[in-house]
Amino acid sequence: MNAYDPAGIRTPHKAGRLVVEPSWEPDRFDGLFVDCPFVCSDGGEYVMTYVGFDGAGYQTALSRSADLVTWSPGEVILPRDPGHPYRRYNAALTSIVRDNRLGSDGQVTRVDGQAIGTYHAYPEPGMEMGAAVIGFVAGDDLRTWKDVGSVLRPQDGGAWERGGLYKSWLLRHDGLYYCFYNAKNRTYSGWREQIGYAVSPDLSRWERPVLEPVVPHGGEGDFDERFASDPCVLRDGDWWVMFYFGLSYDGHARESYAVSRDLRTWRKSGEILVDVGPPGSVDDTYAHKPALVSRSGRAHHFYTAVRRCEPYRVGPHTLTERRGISLAHA
Repeated sequence: MNAYDPAGIRTPHKAGRLVVEPSWEPDRFDGLFVDCPFVCSDGGEYVMTYVGFDGAGYQTALSRSADLVTWSPGEVILPRDPGHPYRRYNAALTSIVRDNRLGSDGQVTRVDGQAIGTYHAYPEPGMEMGAAVIGFVAGDDLRTWKDVGSVLRPQDGGAWERGGLYKSWLLRHDGLYYCFYNAKNRTYSGWREQIGYAVSPDLSRWERPVLEPVVPHGGEGDFDERFASDPCVLRDGDWWVMFYFGLSYDGHARESYAVSRDLRTWRKSGEILVDVGPPGSVDDTYAHKPALVSRSGRAHHFYTAVRRCEPYRVGPHTLTERRGISLAHA
């Protein structure tokens, strides 16, 4: 078997700034921070979904760009819904079925004329409070969504995911939907995160082929010794590549990747694709939560950048970090 050549996924050139920032306005959906980018294209332009946090929970916005550098102000497309069984406090849309090829512009792939997305939602107000579920939505225009299929619940999986499900990546291949996600073993206090997946022919009948993680957290001293999280799965030639971040006990999060031939068995590379920056940089604490797309054959790696800072206030909230979306490219 030939070894995977990572030359096409390396993105050593950082923007060094946030390309999507929070508003720091206490009454807006993105008043405290923005997070979890997903990038694709539709109708000849690039689009990004991302979540904003206002202190109560997540809501999802859509932004547009011609060049992957300058982005329009975000428009909320999946808001909280007080009457929804799962999205009362949170509505974090994290991926849409797209062209799976890494070298593509990620054109949205419609099924029976509909775009298909996946979200996760926590049952309590606040920052990721309680054990989240993963759900699925469909829409005509990327702006209006309706529920489809059934939800994935932590209690239906293995012991490693009983604390709640996190960011999901949905793809379609050979007539099946694959939903990759990270999950935690306990809901509060010192949990570990790992990556697993479920498959479905129709978004309703879901099966977890294995009850163990396919990308587990690493061992003592590894960059991913605590978390292996937030999968982004794309096709590069004959290989599937899963971009993910690792969190270590040094307090930093970094981006890496694993590879597979069949979407089921994965091998970690151990290579850091996007590392944290020097003190004072936009990503001096975390460079994590990957989303990749290509322009003119060049990979663009979007990620959530976090910088520690002196406490500052946004309305009634005191923050000690600045969190937004940055970019590294080939």
